[in-house]
Amino acid sequence: QVQLVESGGGLVQPGGSLRLSCAASGSIFSIRAMGWYRQAPGKQRELVVTITSDNNTVYADSVKGRFTISRDNAKKTVYLQMNSLKPEDTAVYYCNADIRQYSVSRWRTYWGQGTQVTVSS
Repeated sequence: QVQLVESGGGLVQPGGSLRLSCAASGSIFSIRAMGWYRQAPGKQRELVVTITSDNNTVYADSVKGRFTISRDNAKKTVYLQMNSLKPEDTAVYYCNADIRQYSVSRWRTYWGQGTQVTVSS
């Protein structure tokens, strides 16, 4: 089985910073793209940023210049450094990853359980 486990969410004041982590575990042969999505109350889940296995990134316009994604392939972990946080960044943040397991020929997208980020004074 494959699991993605996020950590690092919490309550922060506007202008503050948080760092999210998402670690993949299980019978993993390879990981392609990894990414972060978020879902605010009453809204659809939206892309925040993705990163390929060779570190090409795509950011949502709303977070460009404030958020930075990185990954540690040896640790099977993706990070999201969030700076200059705004109240509108409040959401549940989910990580995902395209993973191929050992003895399985196809790739599959896995999701974490989500971590709450609240930006409020």
